[in-house]
Amino acid sequence: QVQLVESGGGLVQAGASLRLSCAASGRTFSIYHMGWFRQAPGKEREFVAGISRSDSSTYYVDSVKGRFTISRDNAKKTVYLQMNSLKPEDTAVYYCAADRTFSGLVSNIASSYELWGQGTQVTVSS
Repeated sequence: QVQLVESGGGLVQAGASLRLSCAASGRTFSIYHMGWFRQAPGKEREFVAGISRSDSSTYYVDSVKGRFTISRDNAKKTVYLQMNSLKPEDTAVYYCAADRTFSGLVSNIASSYELWGQGTQVTVSS
């Protein structure tokens, strides 16, 4: 069983950058599609980015395309979310998640993901 621990959140000004990390325990990290989600107060959890287990294909919600980059290092069992040009509307708790599906497709639906980290707060001030 894989356990996920996020880090790297914080308080920054608009336009700044942050790099989130999600470290996984266990031996089977490479079999999971990985995703980053976020949840702002009073809002539903939102897909931000996903990366496939095989060819590291990446997927993004439109609002972060060109600003955020998801990547993974299977040897380090870590997935990253590089966030540039941060905006106040990016403020949320960010969660990483793992999906052990037989499908080659990376899902943007939270209920598809079996494993979740505890979340890390990102606050962007204007």
